[in-house]
Amino acid sequence: MKVSVQTEDFDLGAECTAITRGRSDIGALASFVGLVRDSNDGAGISRMTLEHYPGMTEQSLAEIVEQARGRWDVMDATVIHRIGELKPGDNIVLVAVASAHRGDAFAACEFIMDYLKTRAPFWKKEKTPEGERWVDARESDDESAARWKA
Repeated sequence: MKVSVQTEDFDLGAECTAITRGRSDIGALASFVGLVRDSNDGAGISRMTLEHYPGMTEQSLAEIVEQARGRWDVMDATVIHRIGELKPGDNIVLVAVASAHRGDAFAACEFIMDYLKTRAPFWKKEKTPEGERWVDARESDDESAARWKA
């Protein structure tokens, strides 16, 4: 399992290769990459700044991956979340999940992303033509995470 909070960009291909390297028991790899959009709620975005709570954020991400492992057959997982200043088109987050079967890989990947959006301590600030603004939590993210409650 790899969990990283970093300023550096990541390479999707390299990360997917790393998670499966030397493994012939993996039958599925599901991944999600989140990108910075150039607009949000009708306003243009020229920059996004992501902040986090060091130590707590990594622990939170690791706990989310462990929850996924408890629900599905997760053989390995990678979660990378960037922080700092990002511009439209930049990678923000990668979630990659390896499993023997696609159903487990897809479900665990989606679960990790839904929980990351609602439970990991990240804060986003957008720069718009009207100035900077903090991004509020979205009700739709809470609804997505709620469907996983047992």
